[in-house]
Amino acid sequence: MQENNSIPRHIAIIMDGNGRWAAEKGKPRSFGHQAGVETVRRITSECTRLGVKYLTLYTFSTENWNRPADEVAAIMGLVLTSLEDEIFMKNNVRFRVIGDMERLPVEVQQKLRSTMEHTASNDAMTMVVALSYSSRWEITRAARMISKEAVEGKINSDDIDEQTISQHLVTNFMPDPDLLIRTGGELRVSNYLLWQIAYSELYFCDTYWPDFSEDDLHKAIESYSRRQRRYGKTEDQVENEETTKY
Repeated sequence: MQENNSIPRHIAIIMDGNGRWAAEKGKPRSFGHQAGVETVRRITSECTRLGVKYLTLYTFSTENWNRPADEVAAIMGLVLTSLEDEIFMKNNVRFRVIGDMERLPVEVQQKLRSTMEHTASNDAMTMVVALSYSSRWEITRAARMISKEAVEGKINSDDIDEQTISQHLVTNFMPDPDLLIRTGGELRVSNYLLWQIAYSELYFCDTYWPDFSEDDLHKAIESYSRRQRRYGKTEDQVENEETTKY
C-alpha cells in the first residue's frame, strides 16, 4: 500500500475476537489475548510506517472488570509483560494511557507510568491504550470536573460548550479519530469514544483480532479513503471546498 494523503491521522480500534479465536482452537481465552498482543505489535509498526499519527486501542473496558477473575488476571499480566520498550523505541512511538488507572493493580500502574515517561520524547506516532476505560465513565468524570469548576467560579455555566467538554475528556491531548475499526464481526461501538467518534468513519470486519493483518489494515484505510467526510454539509459543498483549496 502506498502512503498518501488519505491516510487517517488517527485510527481507533476495537480489538475484538480474541476469546472466540482461542475457543475455535480449543484453547483458553488467555491464549487468544496472548496472540492479540503480537497483532498489536505488527499493527503498531505498520501504522507508524504508513504515517498514522495516533493509534488508540480499546484494550480493557470498565465493564470487563465483570469478567471471570482468572481472565482479568491474565489480561493484567499481559499488560505487564507486553509493554516492551523495543516496540516503542524501535518505531519512535510515544505511549499513552486513557482510563481509570486507579482501579488497576499497583504494579500495572507503575509499569504504565514508567513506559509513558520513557517514551515521552518519541514523536513518530502516539499509541494510546484505553485501559479500564468507557465513554460513560469518561463523560461522567468530565461533567463532575466542569461542575466543580463552575461551583468554584472558575467557569461560567453559560460559557460551557462542546470545546469545554472536549477539554475535560481524557483524550484532550489528541484529535478525534478519523477512522474506527472493529474486528470480530460485531456491529457496535461498545461504549468506546462515544463523544469523539461523532463524525468518524466506521469500518467493521469479521476477522478476529489475532488474525488481523497488515493487509486487513490496508483494506480498512482504502475503504476510508473512498469516503467523503461531509460533517453535516452537502456533497456539493464539500466538493466546492476541495476545489478552492487548489
